[in-house]
Amino acid sequence: MQISEAWLREYVNPAISTEQLVEQLTMAGLEVDSVEPAAAKFNGVVVGEVLAMHQHPDADRLRICKVDVGEDEPLQIVCGASNVRVGLKIPAALIGAVLPGDFKIKKSKLRGEDSFGMLCSEKELGLAADAHGLMELAADAPVGTDIRDYLSLNDSIIEVDLTPNRADCLSVEGIAREVAVLNQMNWSATQVEKVAIDHQDTVTVSIEATEACPHYLGRLIKGVNPKAETPLWMQERLRRSGVRSLGPLVDVTNYVLIELGQPLHAFDAAKLTGAINVRWAKADEELALLNGQVIKLDNEALIIADDKQALALAGVMGGSESAVSDETQNIFLECAFFNPQSITGKARKFGLHTDSSHRFERGVDATLQERAIERATQLIIDIAGGSVGPITEVKTESAMPQRPAVFLRRQRIEKILGIVLADEQVIDIFQRLGMAVQTQADGWSVTPPGFRFDIAIEADLIEELARIYGYNNLPNISLLMRSELSKATEAVLDIDRIKDLLVDRGYQEAITYSFVDAAMQKAVAPDDEFISLKNPISSELSVMRTTLWCGLLNAALHNTNRQQSRVRFFETGLRFVNKGGEMHQQKMLSGLVLGSAYAEQWGEKARKVDFFDIKADVQAMFSLTGCDVQFVSAEQAALHPGQAAEILSQEGEKIGWLGMLHPTLEAQLGFDTQVFLFELDQGLLLNKKFPKFKPLSKYPFVRRDLALIVKEDVSVSQIINCIKGSGEQTLKDVVVFDIYRGKGVEDGNKSVALSLILQDDSQTLTDSEIDVIFSKLLEKLANDISAKLRD
Repeated sequence: MQISEAWLREYVNPAISTEQLVEQLTMAGLEVDSVEPAAAKFNGVVVGEVLAMHQHPDADRLRICKVDVGEDEPLQIVCGASNVRVGLKIPAALIGAVLPGDFKIKKSKLRGEDSFGMLCSEKELGLAADAHGLMELAADAPVGTDIRDYLSLNDSIIEVDLTPNRADCLSVEGIAREVAVLNQMNWSATQVEKVAIDHQDTVTVSIEATEACPHYLGRLIKGVNPKAETPLWMQERLRRSGVRSLGPLVDVTNYVLIELGQPLHAFDAAKLTGAINVRWAKADEELALLNGQVIKLDNEALIIADDKQALALAGVMGGSESAVSDETQNIFLECAFFNPQSITGKARKFGLHTDSSHRFERGVDATLQERAIERATQLIIDIAGGSVGPITEVKTESAMPQRPAVFLRRQRIEKILGIVLADEQVIDIFQRLGMAVQTQADGWSVTPPGFRFDIAIEADLIEELARIYGYNNLPNISLLMRSELSKATEAVLDIDRIKDLLVDRGYQEAITYSFVDAAMQKAVAPDDEFISLKNPISSELSVMRTTLWCGLLNAALHNTNRQQSRVRFFETGLRFVNKGGEMHQQKMLSGLVLGSAYAEQWGEKARKVDFFDIKADVQAMFSLTGCDVQFVSAEQAALHPGQAAEILSQEGEKIGWLGMLHPTLEAQLGFDTQVFLFELDQGLLLNKKFPKFKPLSKYPFVRRDLALIVKEDVSVSQIINCIKGSGEQTLKDVVVFDIYRGKGVEDGNKSVALSLILQDDSQTLTDSEIDVIFSKLLEKLANDISAKLRD
């Protein structure tokens, strides 16, 4: 939020410099982002008045003016502005003046006529980016006065970056209240008197959505002057607040918003049909907004409507169909309180962010509406005239926000802040902040005012005391903490060990958002029930991820689009699963690889990464835990049906998935190469198998090779599990070293060659004993998977 320091000091003017004021605000939690001068550096410009003018004899677009600048004689100045006229008061740069950009004014001749200065526009004074003529000053502007003094340009614009909980400071009055408290000074709010009623005409108002809008005020003002000009002082205050002047009716509502913090809106009364109704929108109802955007509403959008159509998106932006214009003579001025929960996220949902939505989302003082509409009414009739009607007010007391008292224990102040504050000081701070205080035996009952939505618990009150007392004034006390080192369990592997392994294997760690695009989530995990955010940062971050693959795929695509042909990512994080309406969080480890199997080098032939490369990476992780897992062929929506495996523990518990990205999804996302993925449940991955010591055998091991003929659909893991499941004590290892399909093997079958490592701990195995073992194993293989020995 931008504010004028000069405007602020009209409310409260402590005897401190701008730098000290900025430091005060920042240390009180109202961080100042920047301080800029209100106008560019220039000098030698005064208020001038055009006394006479005539056409330049040699130029159609130039006029020779006689300008009174407060000196003994008027100056002759040649001017080409279209709006120059007799009686106009304008900024006049005298000879010797220096304008922004180090532009020096000298005596000159324009087409043969002497010119002793220059008449200036806002652009030439650095007050606007563009201008369409001379800057027109008020008729009562004192001739000869330095323009910097007349416009109070020796001012600073302070930009305050407010946290969402400090909506009370989204106004000049709110900042002034804080400055007054910090400097222990009194301050005076803008005095607002009730405006005299000139007629009794009203517009009927009804509220259907009483919980969302418990308080609505409206007033009919007739006969405003559509040609009126916003006074220069108001234009300047708006400019310094970052708001462009748009005409007196709109300017007044913007001015009151900045001054008091209450948004208002003016409708062209001639464009209204029937009564005003505050209601929820109907599905697919359309509204044309002031910015030219046409939005399609839904049942969650709160609107202001008449008997014919939607007029405004409540708390966000008005509609173009009922907007005021240069022809407007009668206006309906509205001022309302909207429940923050009803406005939050509505602007962002339609790609909007306005000064009104910014305030209503954070909370506007529910007691401010009557004062704001009276203030705006007075300014409108002062500037544009008109006759004022009575206020139409609809209020639902039961839906108005209640501010319960918060109890602060006296001893908690010293315990939390390390200081002892006198009771009188505590009461004074709270009362200056606008809070009602009742002293009790062991503390205070404090009722926050309507503008402080952030005061709800005892800690909030202690924070207020710390802010006003001064964080720099709190004592520095070293914390003493006694703690015991917890025992490190050997049953769980540290996730950092897994990360180190993946880095050693060429992966890089990625960190992506837990929020993802709904379309991406549906594409990657169409069967998962995800959780949508009520107030998303953007439409691309609108749902909670059910898989880490969404973020990794986006990251990989981002890299491949920037000439990175080899990508290896892993990520640890949470996935969010909707189970029966409740959100469950699960720690996951996911990975992605694409491109070549090895970095570019000369020692190996270049080849693309494949399923077995990423499977080896997954197996390497499980080798750290000592646990055996199964890779079972299965189907997963995001993976290629022929290259996907579900990873199971030996007990059949589901650990995760591994496979190649489905070709349809690959093309949909824009990849031009195969992508391989894995995702594992961290909790199951990190479970370690306790190592057990076993003496080394003194007797030699025996290796026997065999080739088995099995059906094509029998996996290698099934063969190995069948052999290991025999219970043979001498069996130490099974190694597959060849798979063959072709001549000598029937179609639909394959030959799998294995090596069996046998060793007895008590004796050397004889050939006859080995033959018996082999016979038992071949019998089990034949019975379980119909395997037979290849000839």
